[in-house]
Amino acid sequence: MSAVERAERHLRSEFAAVRPDRPARPDRAPDELLGGAAPVAPGAPVSETASEAVAEVDAFARAILGTLAEPGDGTLGRLVAVLGTVRTVDLLLERAPVERFIDAVDAAGEHLTTNDLETALARWTPRIDHPAFVRGLAQAARVDATFIVPGDACWPAGVDDLGAHAPLGLWVRGDPAVLRPAPPAVALVGARAATGYGEHVTMEISAGLADRGVTVVSGGAYGIDGMAHRAALASGGTTIAFLAGGVDRFYPAGHDGLLQRIAETGAVVSELPCGASPTKWRFLQRNPQ
Repeated sequence: MSAVERAERHLRSEFAAVRPDRPARPDRAPDELLGGAAPVAPGAPVSETASEAVAEVDAFARAILGTLAEPGDGTLGRLVAVLGTVRTVDLLLERAPVERFIDAVDAAGEHLTTNDLETALARWTPRIDHPAFVRGLAQAARVDATFIVPGDACWPAGVDDLGAHAPLGLWVRGDPAVLRPAPPAVALVGARAATGYGEHVTMEISAGLADRGVTVVSGGAYGIDGMAHRAALASGGTTIAFLAGGVDRFYPAGHDGLLQRIAETGAVVSELPCGASPTKWRFLQRNPQ
């Protein structure tokens, strides 16, 4: 049993509290999710129960990785693509030297430079903090946040186009189902110090989109973002706020009421775990999502 599976068993009830009630079967085979550590022989039938169990271990590993790296970390994305989530976390929790990562990647027929991995490990290793991870899960459960991953029915498949920079998972307050709506979604973002004309145009565009059943996505900030959300809500539409910090504390504080309303009818989303603070870098990294 891997370190991830042992940790997942230890925190099963806490993690179950932040997962969708009925997770979909994974789009990928269990051996792919586990980076080659398949629980069954290749080609053998896999029961639905076994598939869901493997998918939950994968989700748990993704939650851990989300605490160790910043959103959009391409080196981590490439490593996960090669080794799988569980193998990657196992090596990180073991604080394996860079040579073991290189050997594992080479064995998979891929290549990552020693310099890239050394730099990445210097970023990730200091952030291994079990108590902080447990506190984040408890805080997520307290605010009724849900953690969704690729393979869940509500996963917004469009973000996978980001490749190695795609989110490993998303924390959601509200209804995760709105992240994969049947109608299209449009992002409306702009300056915080917006002009009255800019806010007026944003209101017209957002209301028009909402009237046509289009989901309006923005960042929850002052100025253009806030107006986009308010106009969509006023028109009875669906809107999603993508934050640059954990969903347990709404930011900016002046939009607490607005973000509460968004969570009641749509969703407030972040790649970052509960407890993570919004920073300048995270605002910039969030925008391409």
